[in-house]
Amino acid sequence: MLPDLERLVRLQQLDDSVAVALKSIDSFPSKIEHLKARIDSKAASMEAAKSQMDVMKTSRQELEKDVSQVQVRLTRFKEQLMEVKTTEQLHAVQSEIQTAEAEVQRLEDQILQCMLEIDEVKEKVDIAEQAVKTEQEAVSIEQAKIENEQNVLQEAVKGFAEERKALVETISTNTVGLFETLSRSRKGIAIAKAVNGRCSVCQVAVRPQLYNELRQNATLQQCESCQRIMYFPRETSLATESP
Repeated sequence: MLPDLERLVRLQQLDDSVAVALKSIDSFPSKIEHLKARIDSKAASMEAAKSQMDVMKTSRQELEKDVSQVQVRLTRFKEQLMEVKTTEQLHAVQSEIQTAEAEVQRLEDQILQCMLEIDEVKEKVDIAEQAVKTEQEAVSIEQAKIENEQNVLQEAVKGFAEERKALVETISTNTVGLFETLSRSRKGIAIAKAVNGRCSVCQVAVRPQLYNELRQNATLQQCESCQRIMYFPRETSLATESP
């Protein structure tokens, strides 16, 4: 194979490798955000459970306050019971005492129910807190893997760039100029294989005479359709090519 052509093929391989690496690197921020979103989701469930428990605790405190107020009235009614002078007054005070005692019982029943519900919600909070902790640990491991992969790819890109720089210095200026021009105008793909009588990129058929020349890899030839520099891949055997 023509030395410059072989170097151009390697140059394209390096550019392709860099493009793939950079695409992966560019995806890392969104991956990190996705990991953070997983924690945020678990944390939101935990905060919702905590808020529910706070509401129920406040409700219990209000009920306990109501009980205290009714018990004050109940104490006052019992004191009045000692001072009544008529049967009518006695019945009236006894009625108030019964009503107050019933109210205390009702409120205490509500407090008990509230306490049971608080215990249930407390269990939900504990489970949610553990879920957040577990998710944080899992995310931490995955984030470390992503950061490690990013470092590896960044080092690879650096290595590709160094090899590319050294390789470009071994290729004629005009040839490098043609490659760079095609790369910019052809979405980063300046080199195309000649396979089964066609350009592997644009899929346009190559004239038989040009195809025969391409098989020799002895000169720089361009696709007459997309203008990319073409070469016949070594791994392609004439015997295995489709007729």
